[in-house]
Amino acid sequence: MRNQLPTAIATTPGDFPRWWRVVVGNLFLLPGALLAAKGQVPNNDIERRRVLRLSEAVVSSTTDCTVQWACVDEKLTGKCIEYHNDQWFEFTPRTAGRYYVNIGGQKCRDTRGVQLVVLTGQPCQPATYRVLSCTSLGSQDDVFVLLDSLQAGQPYLLNVDGYLKDFCQFSLSVSDKAQGVPAQPAPLLASVAPSANSSFTLRWTLPDSLGSAQQFRVLRREAAAFRASEVATVPVQRTTYGTTSPEYTWTDTLSAPGRYLYQVVAKAADGTASAVVQQQWYAYSLPLPQSDKNKVQAAAEGAKRAAKAQQSWERRGHRARMKRLAGQRHPNS
Repeated sequence: MRNQLPTAIATTPGDFPRWWRVVVGNLFLLPGALLAAKGQVPNNDIERRRVLRLSEAVVSSTTDCTVQWACVDEKLTGKCIEYHNDQWFEFTPRTAGRYYVNIGGQKCRDTRGVQLVVLTGQPCQPATYRVLSCTSLGSQDDVFVLLDSLQAGQPYLLNVDGYLKDFCQFSLSVSDKAQGVPAQPAPLLASVAPSANSSFTLRWTLPDSLGSAQQFRVLRREAAAFRASEVATVPVQRTTYGTTSPEYTWTDTLSAPGRYLYQVVAKAADGTASAVVQQQWYAYSLPLPQSDKNKVQAAAEGAKRAAKAQQSWERRGHRARMKRLAGQRHPNS
């Protein structure tokens, strides 16, 4: 039987009791907050770690996760990891060999993405841990982490955390096939000098070890962007004798100032894992107007004059102190 409002309750909004209008109003004003409320993932605790099957993709989130400090040891990972909202997975290969941890579909609060530690040892006994891989992404690109020479029947622990306290939703799988681009640190941005030239030429070499590559993907990501985008593909050049050309170039023309990370990824047709053969930052900045240049120059000259005046004042003060000290030592001279 359906519930019905008592007939004594009025049906016009103004006739409802004030407390009832407040409750109903709050429910209508905050539906997003109610729907967005999510519980902590079960594998927040290492005792309830998620067991992965080969090539099984799972979706999870670091939001609301907490750290079991008794189960981690930051000394084992150094500066690579800063634990904040981690969770645990486990994978046991049936056959020995090479595997890939594929991380994709990242949706994070910041640009930093997730971080991954792969280790062996007894769960929550850091003294027994041996770290196999430690990776901090720094972006939300789809990437893979290579795990070589895994042993059959050996459990491996995977710890996923938001890099530098980021909050992320992500998908994760352990597979014998790589997806995305290799996860590797980007070069330092601080060492890149800005240029007023909007055109930038990439140069790279195809190593002999990647002779089966068919083409290169050129990826570009602005420093503040979440993901890289593919801006070009460059085919691998081969001679009539089947040998590959080792040297390649590609020129980009930027439409807006910014700091851009370029990556050149070699891709083979046989499904082998992609490889990054070149990555480089480029900083493009517009030249300052003459009025701004004059202001910068005037500020620099003013600072130089102030520094000279300060030095002169300090020298005079030093001479005066020395003279007073000399007078105290020889009062009758």
